Amino acid sequence: MFKVAIVGASGLLGRALVRELATQTGWQVVQTAFSRVGAQQLALDVRDAAAVEAFVAREAPDAIVIAAAERRPDVCEHDPDAARALNVDAVRHIAAAARARGAWVLSISTDYVFDGSAPPYLPESTPNPLNAYGHSKLEGERALLDATDNALVLRLPLLYGPIVGWHESAVTSLVPAIRASAQPGSTPAVMDAWATRYPTFTPDVAFVIRELLTRCTDKNAVCGIAQWSGDEPMTKYEIAQRIARARGIDAQLIAQTEPADATPRPRDCHLDSGRLEALGIGRRTPFDAGILAVLDAFEREHAKA
Repeated sequence: MFKVAIVGASGLLGRALVRELATQTGWQVVQTAFSRVGAQQLALDVRDAAAVEAFVAREAPDAIVIAAAERRPDVCEHDPDAARALNVDAVRHIAAAARARGAWVLSISTDYVFDGSAPPYLPESTPNPLNAYGHSKLEGERALLDATDNALVLRLPLLYGPIVGWHESAVTSLVPAIRASAQPGSTPAVMDAWATRYPTFTPDVAFVIRELLTRCTDKNAVCGIAQWSGDEPMTKYEIAQRIARARGIDAQLIAQTEPADATPRPRDCHLDSGRLEALGIGRRTPFDAGILAVLDAFEREHAKA
């Protein structure tokens, strides 16, 4: 039986991966979480090297997917040491334990390892992060690949998917402001129209990861660096317009055409997905269909509460 450990199974991507792997027969899935430990999940602090070593030795997984990270750029900027503990040191701990076991490791990284000045970016393009988040994720990539050659870095852009709260994704976090802007007498919502993003649906990423795991079962693991991205470029202003249209909201939106974030962000980090596409791996859900499914599901659950 093929055994997969999902580290960070309670997060936005982790939950999507758990759902995807539940459709796979003949596999055993072990889930870990830290701040939100749910049913069928084991508590694991990945910053604790001894705890990680004990977990891997006890569970003996054939593959480990690291979906746990500090992914909020502003938080990383204000507390780079805490970001490094999760995005670098924890990856190193897991990689070392996996190497001793002979397990393949997939670690999630980000398009923010690039500066956004010359897209599209290939896996071998030279990184040049602009902020503490990008620096920590780049260090995490290097920590993984230095520790073991039986591993893959999977770079991803802006993610959205089924949520437990609007704040979970920078896409759905726009919804409260969109709704508020439509109220009588309200102030228009200012939305970034400077940076181009490529929203990517977490169930699609989970499908990609399942395909990569399947290659491990065939003794044909993909290693090194790969990338996956949605292919619809849009600014947050355009994302907000499409969310408003999907919900029939008469939103008042103002386009902010200059960078306004305190934390520096790249302008366009489009990731080239060609390596995985050449392997026949990939799936893309159109944004309008994906975001409608997310909104419908969340609002149904919220109505029950």
